[in-house]
Amino acid sequence: MTVDVAIIGGGIAGLWALNLLRCRGFSVILFEQDALGNHQTIASQGIIHGGVKYALGGPFDRRAQSLSAMPTTWRDCLRGEGDVDLRGCRVLSDSVNLWTNGELPAQFATALGSKLLRGRVRELPREKYPVPLRDPGFRGRVYRLPDLVIDVPSLVATLVEQQREAIFKIDWRQAALRTRGDRASLELAECEVIPECLLLAAGASNAGLIAAFDRSMPAMQRYPVQQVLVQHRYPETLYGHCVGTSPSPRLTVTSHPSSSDTSLWYLGGDLATQHPALSSAHLIKLAQKELAHLLPWVNLSGALWRTLHMDRVEPLQTRRLRPDSAFLGAVDGVRNVLVTWPVKLTLAPDMGDRLLQRLQQSGVTPYHPQPLSALQSLGQPPLARPPWEAFFV
Repeated sequence: MTVDVAIIGGGIAGLWALNLLRCRGFSVILFEQDALGNHQTIASQGIIHGGVKYALGGPFDRRAQSLSAMPTTWRDCLRGEGDVDLRGCRVLSDSVNLWTNGELPAQFATALGSKLLRGRVRELPREKYPVPLRDPGFRGRVYRLPDLVIDVPSLVATLVEQQREAIFKIDWRQAALRTRGDRASLELAECEVIPECLLLAAGASNAGLIAAFDRSMPAMQRYPVQQVLVQHRYPETLYGHCVGTSPSPRLTVTSHPSSSDTSLWYLGGDLATQHPALSSAHLIKLAQKELAHLLPWVNLSGALWRTLHMDRVEPLQTRRLRPDSAFLGAVDGVRNVLVTWPVKLTLAPDMGDRLLQRLQQSGVTPYHPQPLSALQSLGQPPLARPPWEAFFV
């Protein structure tokens, strides 16, 4: 079976590429061994941010600039006017708040007053504060960022539903990557898939797929985090970052729908990134102390607390710095293989743009329409469950 593009990996990278390319007439097949959206994608807080939080500690740096157009791009897609149709995706919040715990640190005040951020960040009057920050005891300030928060399970479901007939489950006990000269193919029990381009979009599993070609590059790095989930009966939602003295948010809070009659807060920021090796019990105590300090009037009595360990997988960087854009690279010696890591959910459209450009440069055009009936026996992978559905039953 000859196809334009075969994708391995059903997270945000693979699903975005599948929708983008098939809507442009390419013949594309996606293979996933576990659940669609599993691991890093489904564990995302769903914030589509434009880099403002990276500009709070200093200049509007490269990371902030590469992200600046992303909220607008996603909004176009959510209206059905972008490269990928996301009209079925649920938006949890159309903006994200940034709040201070007391006076705004001097470096943040300078950043917020810069020309690059004027018009993008707006200080709110007290009556417009989110309900959890309207208590008389709150002495800080609240700013509105032009970001948004999406419901990641509905994002995955939307991307899958539109291209379901081209998604198949793969069992690596009965499948293997092969090379013919300098080109790769995918050998299945049913047939051999020969793609003009093979896109590896399998997150942490990319390393093993690259090794199947006796290669080690592009290399990846793991960035461990441990986030905290709180199931409670406090009725109000909160979407935002609390700034501290470091350039990164002290605490990031997002609210997510739960299958029960309770509410759920998902906690990230420095709380998650600076303590990945702590025991779950210890990190929960830190989270409880942090919320009691920042939001003492919020009643979380009777709440259930869990932590989620996760590795954010990224391309290897000099001095292990964080990447500032989506990554798309070639596997040396295998002419038709590309490897991608979007780095973060926000940058999926950036990855898509890079993929289209690379296919054009390689001369890959919509050319190989193929019936997919030969693959029906493979079946389809399920949708990943949000982590809170597994933790709180």
